[in-house]
Amino acid sequence: MHLGNGAAVVRGARGATRPRVSRLRASTAVPPAPALSGVWACSECRRAPPQSLRAPFHSGRPRPSAWAAAVSVAGNIVSNAITRAGKGDMPSIDPLRIVAKEMKFLTGNIRKLLGSGHPSLDRAAKYYTQAEGKHVRPLIVLLMARATSLCPKAPQRQQATLQASAAIDSSISPLSILSDWNPSAVAEAEPTPADADILPSQRRLAEITELIHTASLLHDDVIDHSVARRGAPSANLEFGNKMAVLAGDFLLGRASVALARLRHPEVVELLATVIANLVEGEFMQLKNTARDETNPRWSDETLTYYLQKTYLKTASLISKSCRASALLGGADAQTVDAAYLYGKNLGLAFQLVDDLLDYTRSEKELGKPAGADLELGLATAPLLFAWKTIPELGALVGRKFANDGDVARARDLVMQSDGIQQTRALAEDYAQKAIAAIDSFPASEAKDGLVEMAVKTLQRKK
Repeated sequence: MHLGNGAAVVRGARGATRPRVSRLRASTAVPPAPALSGVWACSECRRAPPQSLRAPFHSGRPRPSAWAAAVSVAGNIVSNAITRAGKGDMPSIDPLRIVAKEMKFLTGNIRKLLGSGHPSLDRAAKYYTQAEGKHVRPLIVLLMARATSLCPKAPQRQQATLQASAAIDSSISPLSILSDWNPSAVAEAEPTPADADILPSQRRLAEITELIHTASLLHDDVIDHSVARRGAPSANLEFGNKMAVLAGDFLLGRASVALARLRHPEVVELLATVIANLVEGEFMQLKNTARDETNPRWSDETLTYYLQKTYLKTASLISKSCRASALLGGADAQTVDAAYLYGKNLGLAFQLVDDLLDYTRSEKELGKPAGADLELGLATAPLLFAWKTIPELGALVGRKFANDGDVARARDLVMQSDGIQQTRALAEDYAQKAIAAIDSFPASEAKDGLVEMAVKTLQRKK
């Protein structure tokens, strides 16, 4: 995600550039979509999806009026947190600048959390911290911390908030019992003033979020047989599959220790379930449909299954860390719920854009092989939308594009359809919902930064 300055625009579903408008108008929102038919049921877990994941759905070849309404969303992906009524357009906000001081210490602190007395493990665990990553998830956590610091507080949460920030580097059990020697243990940070709007516990949460994400990258690269990550050989190529998996496990262990030392039960529960969600989402991704048929037919539950998988693999970490950030700040229930909804919708929009970029950008632009999803046998949103009107895709989905020519044929069929446009329209729906979720937050630069993150999600080129 590019985080630099520049005139902020929103791309419409057909690629037209639309200037920002000053208000998010409810009257122009996409009309409610028809409910998805059938009941989503993973063969392992047999449960219906949350109502919140039954997303606005642009089915089939769009009718002109419905499509115009969907495309008009692009002109409204802006909150009044960026432009005040009557003041016109304002310069683009750089979210990174708003929390630059806190982000400055992020990588160093993460490396200190990962120290090991075993030289090989120390090197493998810190391997992905050497290259400069985008750090999108900790950036969002810190922006949410600053934005919610101005929101109403819940008195009953104040004690938990004080405990969470009191001793984030102190062990709960005796160190002799823990048997966990970390030679790099002391974290680096500027002293936190008494009136700080980002607490030490929230800074640590940002670091934990990046640890969990990086662990998932180590494991994903093994599963996907990746050869490169962040411009360097992947960890599985550098150290071998066993070492890469163990390094990922070590990151999750250290993240769990840091999480426990926040001493906030609900935050521990939230981030612990994220780890379980990542694994369950990965299992779901091994299939393209709930029943994994060899010759499936398209149905509404196909997209529902995909959205549930996307929530578990991508949006769970963002949404639950946003909620945890608000909890650690002692925010009231309404603010905590709003923070979660922002993260959930932003995470879904982020992955939908990622899916369409796999079809629309070259390998040079992406920094990774284009069309990688199809090569891995994955049917993502553009193909699922195309499949509804092109039944031929069902056979390719069933055999996971394994035959010679399947990948090229599937890509051609998607490009002939409106699958890319449908995916972008759905991403715009989710971005709009993310912005609407924090509309009640008091005006601040941090709130502007959160809005800008939603807009930049739609503008991503890689």
